Amino acid sequence: MRFLVGTASWTDKTLIDCGRFYPADCKTPEARLRFYASNFPLVEVDSSYYAIPVPATAQLWVERTPDDFVFNVKAFRLFTGHWTETKVLHKDIQQALGAGGQRLYYKTVPEEIRAELWKRFGEALEPLRLAGKLGLVHFQFPPAVRYSKEAMAHIEKCLAWLPQHTLSIEFRHKSWWDGPERTASTLDFLREHRLVHTIVDGPQGADNSVPALWETTHPDYLLLRLHGRNALTYNAKGAASAAERFDYDYPDQELRELMAEVVRLAYKVRNAHIVFNNCDEDKGQRNGISFLKMLLANE
Repeated sequence: MRFLVGTASWTDKTLIDCGRFYPADCKTPEARLRFYASNFPLVEVDSSYYAIPVPATAQLWVERTPDDFVFNVKAFRLFTGHWTETKVLHKDIQQALGAGGQRLYYKTVPEEIRAELWKRFGEALEPLRLAGKLGLVHFQFPPAVRYSKEAMAHIEKCLAWLPQHTLSIEFRHKSWWDGPERTASTLDFLREHRLVHTIVDGPQGADNSVPALWETTHPDYLLLRLHGRNALTYNAKGAASAAERFDYDYPDQELRELMAEVVRLAYKVRNAHIVFNNCDEDKGQRNGISFLKMLLANE
């Protein structure tokens, strides 16, 4: 059983600008990743949500981290039903699509280009997989993706495109967990397809709020993602960045309660991944280090 704690990204602008986590001489991407990996055993790559990285970038991540370091990689936003712009795609794909600056949705992209995007995303994962450093490929679906046979069929297709990888699934609409029968159906679907259920800690009371359902659906992984509990900013309109939405500093008492739940489920899986996504300044890093210390003290 391994407890791996980390944060969502290591390069957020507010994290770098606050000047509290990285030493003053950590000025380059290489120096920052090396320093981050000296403090945490896990990180979630969020840049892959915004644009598919090239394999050479993933190879640099491999070379700049210890042998036992683990990367969870967030799936490209187009694959999860979010819109994207053509400008983030590779130049040849932009040219193949024609008109520039347009918003794209998965259903509107020609099938052959979809296939090419999946291929390139898989190629980007390959250096991490070959080095034994790839953990989960994380699919965070938008609130618009509600419980339906159509949504489940799409997830099955995502699985088919990435047969060598373990996928974690995060739903952001309450319909997936609306009552005992619906909850049981969702969990059964995840277990049947060996998908990792994402335990979400976040604000409650909105359509895109989901309960912290402490269940596991895969024998190898438990995944807890912590978005903070700031209900005032979570759905704030006009936020300049994700950091504004996830502005929350977990007090130690809440961290201890969360740790107790993680430890309670630990016997069911081989790896417990805890990812702090409260990405305002250094809050996630500070909370993550505190969580690690609590785990060590609990052993």
